[in-house]
Amino acid sequence: MFAVFKTGGKQYRVAAEDVLQVDKIAGAPGEIVAFGEVLVVGGDSVMLGAPTVAGATVAAEVLDQARGPKIIAFKKRRRKNSRRKRGFRQEFTLLRITEILTDGKEPNKTPPPRPRRASAPTPAPDATDAAETTTAAGEAGAVPAGKAKKPKAKAAPKAGKPAPKRKSAPAKGKTKK
Repeated sequence: MFAVFKTGGKQYRVAAEDVLQVDKIAGAPGEIVAFGEVLVVGGDSVMLGAPTVAGATVAAEVLDQARGPKIIAFKKRRRKNSRRKRGFRQEFTLLRITEILTDGKEPNKTPPPRPRRASAPTPAPDATDAAETTTAAGEAGAVPAGKAKKPKAKAAPKAGKPAPKRKSAPAKGKTKK
């Protein structure tokens, strides 16, 4: 099921669990906000609004209130010794769509629990791997006796050569002859 709703003068096509960025709306992270200006609800049957679908709402969880990248507005009037530099960052709200409701239903006030992503299980070592990694003491899984890593020593400077001298740049305005 999908829906098209309007907020901030823009229209967004969304489905459940979509994450989208809209112009700033009121709401703290973790709150549920509802958008009542739904233009289209689609799925098995499409409902078009005239101008909105009666009784339809889109519920979303506020993930973050943030600001976009800085945009520099630089204005220069040539030959007038006039320059203005101004920075601007647009504020936005990051949303996750929780549900699309029809028939005047109210959205849940608590966000649905997010499923935890299971980490990839590490494969168990084979018997051949364990036999290769046994040490002289016979411990399985340890680093072989001949394969231990040794810390690398830094090369010492050669005794016969002094360290190279730094060359300084000539002062500005002076030239070499």
